[in-house]
Amino acid sequence: MTPIPRRSRRHLSEPAAALTRAASGGLSRRALLGTGLATGAGVALSACAPPEPPSGSGGLASLDLPTDVSDSEKILKWANWTAYLDLNGKETSSPTLTAFEKQTGIKVSYSEDVDDNDSYYAKVAPQLRADQSIDRDIFTFTDWMAGRVIRDQLCQPLQLIEMPNVVSHLLQPLKEVSFDPGRNYSITWQSGFAGIGYNRDKVGRELKSLDDLWADDLKGRIVVLSEFRDTAGLVMQSQGVDISSDWGKAEFEKALDFIEQKIEEGYIRKVKGNSYMEDLTSGNAVAGITWSGDIFVLAADTKDPAWTFTIPESGGTLWSDNLMVPITATHRSNAQKLMDYYYEPAVAAQVAAWVNYVCPVDGAQAEMEKIDPDLAESPWIFPTADFISESNIQQFRALDADEEIEYADLWSTKVMGN
Repeated sequence: MTPIPRRSRRHLSEPAAALTRAASGGLSRRALLGTGLATGAGVALSACAPPEPPSGSGGLASLDLPTDVSDSEKILKWANWTAYLDLNGKETSSPTLTAFEKQTGIKVSYSEDVDDNDSYYAKVAPQLRADQSIDRDIFTFTDWMAGRVIRDQLCQPLQLIEMPNVVSHLLQPLKEVSFDPGRNYSITWQSGFAGIGYNRDKVGRELKSLDDLWADDLKGRIVVLSEFRDTAGLVMQSQGVDISSDWGKAEFEKALDFIEQKIEEGYIRKVKGNSYMEDLTSGNAVAGITWSGDIFVLAADTKDPAWTFTIPESGGTLWSDNLMVPITATHRSNAQKLMDYYYEPAVAAQVAAWVNYVCPVDGAQAEMEKIDPDLAESPWIFPTADFISESNIQQFRALDADEEIEYADLWSTKVMGN
């Protein structure tokens, strides 16, 4: 592959053709990429090692599971993150979900319940431990939290034999993730990056490094993510730490001290989950530490090509979110049908054309060429190993159980003000 200059690989721009597609409400309403981006035949997720398996994760298969009433109740309730599914022009329904309902006769209730991993887990875990329904048949968690859900025995085992598309099309690097070997309890929904999101026109310049966020004219107009693996992870990278390798409490606290300082100095307006988008949409914030697909969605929704996502020069983070069935759900078979449906390459490509996150489905890139040839070349959807390596994109190393508690408490106290 011919190397692409770093700037063109890292900075997103909006060609006129993409805006035309967006205005027409076509399948690639989320099509927001510039020329000269890296191409690749498949997702290079193997370039980043997945988290280590949680201790004590066995025993789920022996649990008493609720009766599956999918045969008699053609319904399904799915909890997901915001801006994470294809929606029609009025943002009221999903074309792919509508097609699934027509194909299967299963009525899907889709809700954007998840603002961040910790808050949603804190909401549902006590009910699940008490063997109470959370009124959801699918919930969506990031790798590290999916590992905790498995360890805490709060999800049901999946029947891969009932999901031939998943078996055939799940990208090879995602098949043997260490937090769920063999994919017995989770299926990747999308993957993505954390980096800098900003509005070029409102900022008045390009933001290339994390230090660029701490300019006086941006004071009080910066938002950062409440997911510490992304926000603290990016800060640690800017401080010279390899977040995928061996580091400890000292490095973590140094990053938190820096974030705390920027909050106290008034640079950071809010520390939020997915709701940080509200501040960017309203104009109360113009830049921040954000997730890749959200900024592309924001550019499309506002028809403002100035919204830009970039990986900082010091590096960015990579993560995956996973579909799982809560331990008290009574429609597991229906849930598996939906998971399998979204692993049809043509369906996966349709979703990816809207959300612009990393697609986990083998064959989707070829289908994307039929929808939008430019998006089929986007490294934000189909990154190559070269793109991952050259951009210094890393996964936050797995924490053991003691570290997870200690670091979450430090983050809550120092940054979240709890």
